[in-house]
Amino acid sequence: MSRIAKRFADIRAAGRAALVPYITAGDPAPEVTVPLMHDLVAAGAEMLELGVPFSDPMADGPVIQLACERALAHGTSLRSVLEMVREFRQQDTRTPVILMGYLNPVERMGAEAFAAAAAAAGVDGVLVVDLPPEESGDLTAVLETAGIDPIFLVAPTTSGERVRHVAAAARGFIYYVSLKGVTGSQALDADALGARLDSIRGLTGLPLGVGFGIRDADTAAKVARVADAVVVGSALVRQVEQYPGDPDGFRAAAAATVREMRVAMDAARSANTPASSA
Repeated sequence: MSRIAKRFADIRAAGRAALVPYITAGDPAPEVTVPLMHDLVAAGAEMLELGVPFSDPMADGPVIQLACERALAHGTSLRSVLEMVREFRQQDTRTPVILMGYLNPVERMGAEAFAAAAAAAGVDGVLVVDLPPEESGDLTAVLETAGIDPIFLVAPTTSGERVRHVAAAARGFIYYVSLKGVTGSQALDADALGARLDSIRGLTGLPLGVGFGIRDADTAAKVARVADAVVVGSALVRQVEQYPGDPDGFRAAAAATVREMRVAMDAARSANTPASSA
């Protein structure tokens, strides 16, 4: 059982939804990332999603685009992100870490070299935003051989047939994009989200994580009532801009946001029947 699968099993047994914060590695500075990862776990995160900065993050809105620019300006690369995970693992061997990024840096390193380096560093899952499952066979194979879960996206417009296709290639969980748009855009409809997740659960037994559009603790609580995991990104990353030149202030603010979301999510789940996954 992978570290991701075990964490979902533990969370489900406790009647909770996982809180999965996203941060861009290297933003606001490379030396901030690992301490921030530990802060977020201490604040209540069950898993971490670590963004690999890329020059053309097409699925991301302006908040994360700017974060990528700041991280790249500091020289953050795929290899340095893996070193950050390795450093994190020196103190934390339990919290799953998922890399989220784009295909180009992986192709430059080479699929086999990347999978081996990621496994050695302690990566648990990889989500390559611009790699559809139809074209993912080579990378998926080497990731699974290395013990890393390949994770894929499902959108509001994804057909049932395609959901089955995605589920066949995915491991760990399926990432449901709750909005038609980029990260940080629009506001989600929690009722419509619940109905959509129910339909997807009829097609796969994998846990369903929901991201995009989760702006605050209230939204996180609404999503926690119907999802297996809540992924929050832009709401945290934009706090970098609120603390220019003050990384400690940013770390404290990000941890406080996660802590507030964790409390709200637990309250929501305790007041409702937990979302079930087959």
